[in-house]
Amino acid sequence: MYAIPFPPLSPEIFSIDLGGFTFALRWYALAYLAGFLLGWRLIVAALRRPALWPGGTAPMAPAAVENLLAWIIVGVILGGRLGFVVFYQPGYYLANPGEVLRVWEGGMSFHGGLLGAAAAGFIFARRNGVAPSAIADAMAMVVPLGLFLGRIANFINAELWGRPTEMPWGVLFPGAGAICPPGWDAPCARHPTQLYEAALEGLLLGMIVWYLVSRRDALRFPWAITGTFFAVYGGARFLVEFWREPDPQFLAAHPQGHVVSLGEFGVTMGQLLSLPMLLAGIVLILMARARGRQ
Repeated sequence: MYAIPFPPLSPEIFSIDLGGFTFALRWYALAYLAGFLLGWRLIVAALRRPALWPGGTAPMAPAAVENLLAWIIVGVILGGRLGFVVFYQPGYYLANPGEVLRVWEGGMSFHGGLLGAAAAGFIFARRNGVAPSAIADAMAMVVPLGLFLGRIANFINAELWGRPTEMPWGVLFPGAGAICPPGWDAPCARHPTQLYEAALEGLLLGMIVWYLVSRRDALRFPWAITGTFFAVYGGARFLVEFWREPDPQFLAAHPQGHVVSLGEFGVTMGQLLSLPMLLAGIVLILMARARGRQ
């Protein structure tokens, strides 16, 4: 069997013993931090180019992005954690409510984080007299960068790996090789779905968004970039779910990890949450095109 051994990567960049307490900087935390900071600077750069926006006027002052960033950070963390609790392990956390806030132990949902960021952005827009579409388009413009960094961190953490595969690019993830389904000999290589998602949700989506912003003046048409983000991300995530290993609690209920079964077929939780994004994205794109024609 051809397979790629997992490289000698540690989830921690460095750790410091502070006398009974160990501080560790992890790649996943750095990905979040870098995503927020780079996104902030990119939005500021776009706001300093009024010609990119409807009517040739930026929707808010560049200095206001600092306050927006604070709102988004809170929304992403709270939404991501609560989304994981509600969408993926509600039974466990109902029985162990004291563990809901233990974010440092892992367990974040992208779809929950997206809902939290959307709520935070809407509140910020209402409080500051900014069009919600401008906030949404600004955030959608930079999220692919954060997604790319986050998925690379997932790979370094050797988590969220894919289903077993005999493809030559399958990876022998530590701990995952011994957990093989019936019919597979251990150790079994697995699809590096973190890298698939980094390529589709990060690089591809980012290039599409930035092409539309820089070459097609898409920010002039409210909701166009948000719709593009929703549609491409929803489609990419739905596709990758075919190769991604479902969460253990869903595998226990169905051999394929389906939360909705349709005979021999079905959809996973990731696909179920991505379908509304795909549909909403198409609606927003059509709405932006109609307004553009007007």
